[in-house]
Amino acid sequence: MSVIFKATIVFTFTSILFIKTANSQCCAGGSGSPLAGGASQGVLQENQFEVNVNYQHISTKKFLTGTKPAKDFLDHFESDYIFNRIGYGLSDKFTISFDFGYFLNKKQVGLYDSVNKTNEIIKSNGIGDLIIFPRYDIYNKKKKNLRTEATIGLGIKIPLGKYNDSFSKTEPFSGEKYYVTMPLAVQPSSGSHDILLYGFFMKEFKKFKTFANVTYIKKGWNQLGEKQGDYFSAGLFASKTLYKTLGITAQVKYERIEKMKINENVLLYDYPNYDPFATGSKKIYIVPQLNYTLKGKVVVFVLSEIPIYQYVTKTQIASQFHISTGFSYRFFLNEDNE
Repeated sequence: MSVIFKATIVFTFTSILFIKTANSQCCAGGSGSPLAGGASQGVLQENQFEVNVNYQHISTKKFLTGTKPAKDFLDHFESDYIFNRIGYGLSDKFTISFDFGYFLNKKQVGLYDSVNKTNEIIKSNGIGDLIIFPRYDIYNKKKKNLRTEATIGLGIKIPLGKYNDSFSKTEPFSGEKYYVTMPLAVQPSSGSHDILLYGFFMKEFKKFKTFANVTYIKKGWNQLGEKQGDYFSAGLFASKTLYKTLGITAQVKYERIEKMKINENVLLYDYPNYDPFATGSKKIYIVPQLNYTLKGKVVVFVLSEIPIYQYVTKTQIASQFHISTGFSYRFFLNEDNE
């Protein structure tokens, strides 16, 4: 029995979720795994599989206090992440997917130290989190071959990666080394179990499609007594296919992240090596995306998140450059389903 791959155009990313999602918490961009690389999506067909892989690069030298530029904070922050999704349509109305990824690099570079003649570099890598993400179609109708669809989802994020990794520092007088817990921004995982609520709506017109989605993430506590701020995003999309193989999508995305919390008992004995009050933000992005279908089987895509408005609490790293590229397959193992 041959395996026939059936490609589908992958529209705009769902809001980069669990890390920011890559630009969220703590003065340097958050921690944990982003739910990204898939469509602003509904459900798969019954017995249909989806395999999605993409690479995300984030870098920034932009720092803000509120909405104003900030100086003398850090030199820069960057991360490189491989995202993977495996999805399966249990029925025409119900789909479950498993999202996971690996940080090739998360790096925070401090300001130049004229005494030691170097920049302090804190970096890590490793597996992120597992996201189990079921979705159910509550409405799906076709009229004159034009479809209208509404989907809801309820997911859970399970931490797999490190959230309490440390790095070494040298005591300047004795020369002895000691270890300090890395900031949240550099940890591969937040270490918490989170709940994801998701809604999606799509309407097709003769010459284009429109989408909307909302995402809310209720963050949990980790074993260090930290609770990153709850996350909310909403996106509006418009998409058009050109020449049967090229697709273009434009998205406007609003994102809000609440301030994080620290267990009061933890603060009695220790204070974190970051400012827990310098968390929380509001941002608006424009997200252009291109999709291209190769030989009718493989869809490749590239997108970039362009911030047009940013407000952060106290002083934090701001969003500056984000590009993602990857590919997607949707297929049936049974050729009779094609």
